[in-house]
Amino acid sequence: GFALQEKTLPFENPEESGEVAAQKLEATPPEFAQHFPYLLEVVSELGVAGYDYDEEFETGLDLILDGVERLRPGWVSDDTVSADTPS
Repeated sequence: GFALQEKTLPFENPEESGEVAAQKLEATPPEFAQHFPYLLEVVSELGVAGYDYDEEFETGLDLILDGVERLRPGWVSDDTVSADTPS
């Protein structure tokens, strides 16, 4: 998802993301705004805060790795299962 997003979003840096967000918000049909008000709120906030691909990727990767680290102590290897299983 990240590679596709980086390739298809029409800006190169966080500063340009604000300009693109403003253009998208102006071009948004009123029906869309009625059905998806929170999505427009996110786009608006990204326009103010900026969107940095590298920072977002790093944040997502950290979340995934933290989750794997929390699950890891409960993992059992095939060697352990084989040794504990009666033949």
